Amino acid sequence: MGIIWNLAAGPVTFRALQALHGRRSGIISPSVLNARIKDLQEARLVERTLDGYALTGLGRELFDFLEPLDAYAQKWGKAL
Repeated sequence: MGIIWNLAAGPVTFRALQALHGRRSGIISPSVLNARIKDLQEARLVERTLDGYALTGLGRELFDFLEPLDAYAQKWGKAL
């Protein structure tokens, strides 16, 4: 879901997406990131654009459901 979260602000290039993931969750290899993007493309959640990768309408809809969970996840993470 990190890819969905990172694309919520708009299109991101592959390298920028890899860097964003690295800041949040640690380093991700290009092959693993590519495989995850491919899975998300097949699920019609992510598409390739001229500006990089972006959420589709379905991807945006999914993010709208996930976004409210952020506050809970932050609270839960602090409790651990």
